[in-house]
Amino acid sequence: MATTDTARRARERLTPEERKVLAGTLAGTTIEWYDFFIYAQAAGLVLAPLFLSPVSEDSPGLATVLSLATIGISFLFRPLGAIVAGRFGDRLGRKRMLVFTLLMMGASTALIGLLPTYEQIGLAAPAILILLRVLQGFSAGGEWGGAALMAVEHAPVNRRGLFGAYPQIGVPVGMILATGVLFCISTVTTPEQFTSWGWRIPFLLSVVLIVIGYLIRRAVDESPVFQEMRLRKKESSAPLRDLFRRNTKEVVLTALIFVANNAAGYLLIAYFIAYATTALGMARSSVLLATMLASFGWLVFTLYGGTLSDRIGRVRTFQIGYALVFVWMIPLFLLIDTGDIWLYGTALLVLTVGLGLSYGPMSAMYAEMFPVAVRYSGISIGYALGAILGGAFAPMIAELLIQSTGWSGSIGIYIMALCVVSFVAVTVAGETRGNNLRVAEAHEQYLREHPEAAGEPGHRP
Repeated sequence: MATTDTARRARERLTPEERKVLAGTLAGTTIEWYDFFIYAQAAGLVLAPLFLSPVSEDSPGLATVLSLATIGISFLFRPLGAIVAGRFGDRLGRKRMLVFTLLMMGASTALIGLLPTYEQIGLAAPAILILLRVLQGFSAGGEWGGAALMAVEHAPVNRRGLFGAYPQIGVPVGMILATGVLFCISTVTTPEQFTSWGWRIPFLLSVVLIVIGYLIRRAVDESPVFQEMRLRKKESSAPLRDLFRRNTKEVVLTALIFVANNAAGYLLIAYFIAYATTALGMARSSVLLATMLASFGWLVFTLYGGTLSDRIGRVRTFQIGYALVFVWMIPLFLLIDTGDIWLYGTALLVLTVGLGLSYGPMSAMYAEMFPVAVRYSGISIGYALGAILGGAFAPMIAELLIQSTGWSGSIGIYIMALCVVSFVAVTVAGETRGNNLRVAEAHEQYLREHPEAAGEPGHRP
């Protein structure tokens, strides 16, 4: 028995290459989402009076809605980024596209930190801000799919959920970094200093993170599945065309599976901070600290969600996560509305349990849903569409619901409805755990299911 246990532990011990892959995917997604979340949080705190000052002076509520809407604008360009990165990622390799999207995201973020305000250059300020947001969205659309596949395609079949959770925990780690930096700056500056120049520092710090992420990513070898695919010359001649010809259902399901998690996640990322500080009058530094601490729960339960899905299945893990988010929505707002910082932190921490369980298994499940030739394109586009339908305008919708109903519970009902949609979608998708990701076997299975494709370019044995 001791020998068996030792052998099992040896098999499960990470190899140096596996550690490099996990470090590379985690580092890259952390930096990408740090960049994205810094903007989302700044949009709720300071960007409205700086870049929409005429509207802010006449109607502060409308200015807040418009500022939160700029979060969503970038999401509209995620599918384009996913299409471009998916096409070239399937042909040229995951690694090259990961480095490219990392650099694009970092440059866009740093330039936002240098951007003059409305008072300095007039309408050019919000116009350039939106352009930089578009570039951020384009970059993010290509980032996640590559990171997810780098992790999952390197994983042993019984540990795909765990490996796939590493790019997923880049979201809460990025959230922790973004919120922590804002907390430190808001603590050491006065409100006037923060509004004048302090908000720019987190954007400029992105340059340092980009250098670190680039060095880590360069050390990661290309995905073994992609290497095999290149050797066997099985790339599709038109991945996007083939994707929608044969895998439209999977793209739609991946989008719908994601909508509730992404919407609830962006309330945590962007809306709750603005709501607590402006509507409830809570201290900004305390709210940022509580949000940062709650994000550790998101990290832990995302990693656990990936591991759990290796044991009980992807679908069951998703279902548990969405059920928890559903039942917690109304109690969440009841606690937040007390204005007590401890109850605020508790409300967010409990929310992260369901968020983590419905996010950790995503990389593995999505990768297992698509044939290898269109896998990068399929999961990237599905993820991007889910983000548009879910989190892109969730903070703006939440603000509109508050302004129109005066009841925060209306936001909870909105998220509960999305939970039902995602719960049904993941149930319809069915269990994927253990599906074969290798090219040879996947190609043979594909031809058995689609014998008419045997004579098409890119599908010949």
